[in-house]
Formats: sequence, structure tokens, C-alpha cells
Amino acid sequence: MRTEDRLPATEERRPDLARPRMTRTRFWLLGTTLAVYAATVIGVLTTSWLVKLDWQVMLFRPYKQWPEFHTFLDYFVVMGQRGPTAVAVAAWLGWCCHRQRTLRPLLALGTSLLLLNATVGAVKIGFGRLGPHYATTVGSNEMWGTGDIFPSGHTANAVVTWGILAYLATTPVARRVASLIAAGFAFGVGMTTVYLGTHWLSDVVLGWAAGVLVLLALPWLEPAMARAEVLLLTLWHRLRARRAPAPVPSGRPVAGTPLATPRTARDDELPARETVAVVRPGTATGRSPDGRPLHPVRQHTVRSERTPVTPVGSRRPPHADRVPRATAPFGPSGASRGRTATGG
Repeated sequence: MRTEDRLPATEERRPDLARPRMTRTRFWLLGTTLAVYAATVIGVLTTSWLVKLDWQVMLFRPYKQWPEFHTFLDYFVVMGQRGPTAVAVAAWLGWCCHRQRTLRPLLALGTSLLLLNATVGAVKIGFGRLGPHYATTVGSNEMWGTGDIFPSGHTANAVVTWGILAYLATTPVARRVASLIAAGFAFGVGMTTVYLGTHWLSDVVLGWAAGVLVLLALPWLEPAMARAEVLLLTLWHRLRARRAPAPVPSGRPVAGTPLATPRTARDDELPARETVAVVRPGTATGRSPDGRPLHPVRQHTVRSERTPVTPVGSRRPPHADRVPRATAPFGPSGASRGRTATGG
């Protein structure tokens, strides 16, 4: 399979992601959320009745009214903390990426968290509102100080982190169930911060609105996420291609592997005969069936016609005491034998 076949669909293949449609429901939800966001900011800046409500709830001190819930809510508020929730949701979405063979779930989570940090973080630093435990003047909005609690980061993070599961749901039933679970976590985390006295009520309201706006803005970022997915997968396949070992030619043995041993013939298998080319009369050479030239056939010579290999004469090695028979004198034994023969 080629690399481009494994890459996800681009914007041309997914026109619904390249040009997100503004449905009537999304239009009214976006407009309502923007109105709540603007009204909350204006109400706090002008020290309206919303600030008075903040002080009334703060002076009521809910953590002292119902102390039996304090221990449980100390642990429950972690559901809105950035680190634990992001790790848990990222693990689930990573498994979804492996199952669906796409990086879109993790890219959607990363994009939403980056957008949340950019928007909520900038507003926090810009307003510098002090929390209830650090308030200086009763009835004031506590703005333009050294605080960073407006809007509530726990609440906005709970909306985005758990709401991304509903955003990525593939069926209407799963989307409804995930939306209810995300809404429950977001509402519970926001009210828990008010109970513990770490946030004003207006901080929580603005945190809800900020998280919803981030989720509503994700469809406009889908084309960028699709391009990022194609780019990341392309870089990954190129990196794997560079790390892959070079192919070994089939004609050369691979280093570290034993050479092939010749196959032994079985008992019931007849030996293969080699084809011999026939040399026609009058021709010097012939050719085998595979096209290779053959040498001319030589005639068989008789043994008597062969050239002797060894020189003529005795094969015994020369000896210093040995004298040739033709020149050797007759010895005593030879003389006695000669006289005996003469005399006889």
C-alpha cells in the first residue's frame, strides 16, 4: 500500500470540514453564549448586582454550612484540573486514534486546549481579579489586581475536556449521553469552586461561557487540523522510510545467514541426466540447449598409441655400489662356476 493511500482524507475529500455550515441551532447557541459572556464581563466591570451576588454567596460561606461534603468535594474538584483530566481523556482518545487509524481525536483535543489557554489565560491576566480569600474591600469587584481567577480555569477546562468527547461522538445517541456527562462535570466543578470559596459565582459563569465558545469554534478549525494530520503522517512515513534497512540484492547471500545446502536425492527419485549437445559432422563445435558453446569431441586412443609417461630403462634408483652388468668383472663365484663348467 502506498503512503498516500494510508493518509487521511484531505479537505477536498471532506468538504463538510473544509466549509463548516452554520446551522440554526449552532447560530442561536453561539449568539446566546456570546451574550452571556459579554453581559458577565460588563456586569463585573460596572460593579452591578452580579458583584453584590458574589459577595452574598461568599459571606454565606457554603463550606461552613455543609462541612460534611468538604472532603468529597476536595477530590471531586480535580475533575476540572488541567493535568489529570487531559491525561485521562488523551489516553482514551489515543486508543480511538489507534482503532480508527486517524489522528483527528488527539488533534481536536490539543487544538481545543491550546485555544482555551490562549483565550482564558489572556483574559485572566488582563483583568487580574482577586479571589474571595484575598478580597480587600467588601462590595468591590476586586479587578485590576494581581489575581488570575476571572474566568474560572477549572470550570472552563471541565467544559472543554469533557465536552470534546461529545464533540467527537460518532452517533447521535453517544453524543447526547456524552453531552449530559460533560454538562454534569462542568456544572459540578463550577459549583464546587464556589462551595470551597476559591472563585466568585461570576467567575464560574464566565468559565462556562468561555468553554462553550471554544467548543463552538472547533468546526472552523477542522481544515487546519486535517492539514496538520496529513503533514504529521507524511513526516512519520518519511522517517520510517529512512530508518528502514536497505534491500539486499537477491543474487548475493545475506550476511549472517547460512548458505543454502544442495538438496539430496530421495531413494525413489531418479537421478537427473544432463543433456549433451550433438555435434554434426563437419562442424567444429556445437551448442547446448541453453546456448553455451561446447568443445569438439576427441577420438578415444588405444593404449598402445598413447605416449609413454615414464622414460625407458630401469625404474630403480641409482646406487653407488652397483655396477652395470656389461662391464662388471667376473667375481670369484663367477670364476668357479666357469671352471666347473669347463672341467665337467
